[in-house]
Amino acid sequence: MQLGIFAKTFPGSNPESVLSSVANAGFHAAHYNWACSGLASMPDEIPAGYAENVAETALRHKVKMVGLSATWNMAHPDPAVRQKGLARLEVMAAKASVLGARLITLCTGTRDPEDQWRYHPDNQTSEAWRDMMASMREAVSIAERYNLLLGIEPELANIINDVDATERLFSEISSTRLKLILDPANLFENASQSDVKALVEKAMTKLGSHLAMAHAKDRNAKGEFVAVGKGIVDFEHFIQSLKVIGFDGPLVTHGLTPEEAPGVYNFLHTIFLKHGCLG
Repeated sequence: MQLGIFAKTFPGSNPESVLSSVANAGFHAAHYNWACSGLASMPDEIPAGYAENVAETALRHKVKMVGLSATWNMAHPDPAVRQKGLARLEVMAAKASVLGARLITLCTGTRDPEDQWRYHPDNQTSEAWRDMMASMREAVSIAERYNLLLGIEPELANIINDVDATERLFSEISSTRLKLILDPANLFENASQSDVKALVEKAMTKLGSHLAMAHAKDRNAKGEFVAVGKGIVDFEHFIQSLKVIGFDGPLVTHGLTPEEAPGVYNFLHTIFLKHGCLG
């Protein structure tokens, strides 16, 4: 496995400042966001030389690009918003190989028209599922054209909100382009540590064969997101579970401040060393 971090954890709008911060915190893998190059997270265009600049900077700092964020509301009630997201996805897909990032991460969306991460009561309707699936099928076609992978993760506020919905999605899409991102803190809001372990084991059993990336953030007893090690997720159990299923991809942390990053790296690195997980 590799230890990585969201590049956007660190302030800055040029890859030199951002990726040097990634490396200085101890990480040698990053999940990139075009905002780190001073662009929109999903830009309408990527100027000439921008992707090459990111790739050269990453190489210089010995940081591997393990993912690229392309999150828009795939279930937005306005079809024009969904189509604009797909057009921007293609723009990003055309440059992804230059970055060396084969995995592009998505948001399965919500019926909330303002916030793609906010729950809406219509999320579980057949119409919401239909629109999300239409977006997903087009996204898979884009991934096929550019030889890329797409990553989705269960999010409590989104259409794909638990293990069962994720399993249904993989069953209906049935494409090797579509992969899972698993974040244990997204599987619950309020739960005991033993309940979280059971949720993780269910996800590993039912979805482990689709796993391309794991995420590492935490939740406290109030249900608030916090940095790894400050909540109730048992990350030693989570990492052991990843090892048991033979996962050898990146574990990427986010939901932390720049100041917390070195400590989170040390916390996870210690577990990796203990269980022989470093790749």
